[in-house]
Amino acid sequence: MRCLKIGTRGSKLALWQAHHVADGLRAALPGTEVAVEVVKTKGDKILDVALSKIGDKGLFTKELEQALFDGRVDVCVHSMKDVPTALPDGLVLAGCLPRADARDVLVAPPSTTFANLPAGARVGTGALRRLSQLRAVRDDLGYVEVRGNLDTRIAKVHDGALDAIVLAAAGIERMGWGGQVAEAFPTDVVVPAVGQGAIGLEIRADDERTAQACALVRDAATDACVAAERHVMRALDGGCQVPIGAYARFEEGMLALDAFVGKLDGSLVLRSRQEAPLMRPKSLEAVEAAVREACALAQRAVEDLEARGARAVLDEVRAMGDERRLV
Repeated sequence: MRCLKIGTRGSKLALWQAHHVADGLRAALPGTEVAVEVVKTKGDKILDVALSKIGDKGLFTKELEQALFDGRVDVCVHSMKDVPTALPDGLVLAGCLPRADARDVLVAPPSTTFANLPAGARVGTGALRRLSQLRAVRDDLGYVEVRGNLDTRIAKVHDGALDAIVLAAAGIERMGWGGQVAEAFPTDVVVPAVGQGAIGLEIRADDERTAQACALVRDAATDACVAAERHVMRALDGGCQVPIGAYARFEEGMLALDAFVGKLDGSLVLRSRQEAPLMRPKSLEAVEAAVREACALAQRAVEDLEARGARAVLDEVRAMGDERRLV
């Protein structure tokens, strides 16, 4: 009997996600052996340099993708916010699992809110996207660049190195650490990262058997939403080196999408909200049509942002080079 091999990074969160996928595949394919193999990526090895300074092209995926090419694994499990919009030739996305909470949250002592943090409080974040939007709300705080695994970042609040830290809700929920969350940011205040909260499955393009297996656990609605968000990122040449975000979701017979571009100092924040009548796809047969409609909506957001100067904003950030820093 064939063993389905899953490739993953080695962090606690990545392993949770990989085993979550493995459990889903075992339930969908009774009797199938599913194994998990850990692959260390460049992003796991370089923890003392900001993502905005070391690039984002395959930072957390390149070594996993090589394992796919080599045949060591059959499917790679990724946090979709880490997946570049252009995949290597010969590899494809086989879909996403149902999405978790896509919001950003504040991890801080009880009764703390972003609004009641004292001026000068040290707030950790590793994302330029968050930095721009948070500074637009409060520019009187001390923003500190933080990287590392989720537990080590949260520990900086407990040991007093930080007064608070901003993280993705999905990872905290998946690790069972929801009690650490002091406040969730509305998505119209902090637009999430592209793909945030979604787990993606990457496979070889010619591996039909694995594609069929992944189809049993993928979620059509999440596929359409993430495709729209990735369209925004791709059209604006975005990535972790510039402040950009997009979040799509189905609401009461509509597909709504928020997209964001901003300056690092928060002095200019451009947001576009677009909506279109579109029912949540409930089957894989409906995915292709939903993706086309979702990407057309995303293109409207791109054109709206471009008309208000988004490309000039992003070009200015890119031109800063090594000056792209939090403090």
